[in-house]
Amino acid sequence: MDNDENTYANSSSFRASPREGAIYFQRWKRPSRAAAVCLGLLCVLLLAGIISLSVYQRNQSTSYNNLTKERDQLQKEKENLNKKIKGRRCPEGWREFEFSCYYITNEKKTWTQSSEECQEFGADLVIINSKEEQVFINGLCQTKNHVWIGLTDSVTEGTWKWVDGTPLATANWQRGQPNSNNGTDQDCGEIWNRSGLWNDEKCSSKNKGICEK
Repeated sequence: MDNDENTYANSSSFRASPREGAIYFQRWKRPSRAAAVCLGLLCVLLLAGIISLSVYQRNQSTSYNNLTKERDQLQKEKENLNKKIKGRRCPEGWREFEFSCYYITNEKKTWTQSSEECQEFGADLVIINSKEEQVFINGLCQTKNHVWIGLTDSVTEGTWKWVDGTPLATANWQRGQPNSNNGTDQDCGEIWNRSGLWNDEKCSSKNKGICEK
């Protein structure tokens, strides 16, 4: 009996108290929770990095594709321009200046009739865009008195536009022109004599015309 009591007493002395067991469990559990939090943060950062890298790569790919398309487009335009330059041959009787061909009609006609005749040649009455072009045209008109150009204010009085609808930017009117001759509807532009200066004239008047294509 005494031996059994001693054995029970000894075993009881080695049994941990509940409080001591809880402390041990918490100590064991804390490092695992911290590791899980760190691992979670690492995964979030890694995912964010992967997303950022994917977005950057996609943007770079888009930029590269756009640049490639622009390069190809410029190359095509360059090739087409070279073909035009090399293949530019004005028809017989036409004069070449820069990238256009010019022709003075043989018959005197109204402004509208002259425009229609130019269109039959795949052209229209001349549009003068620069002083250099004006000088060239003056050379063509040395032996002509009055020649139609593609300028008119027939749509809106006082608002001069070229045959392609573009507004007049640089003018070469002679002094006092355009004046509509005191309201007599001079709505079409002409080069007046050898001076190369412009004059407004009745569209029903008959002149030769300068075609351009």
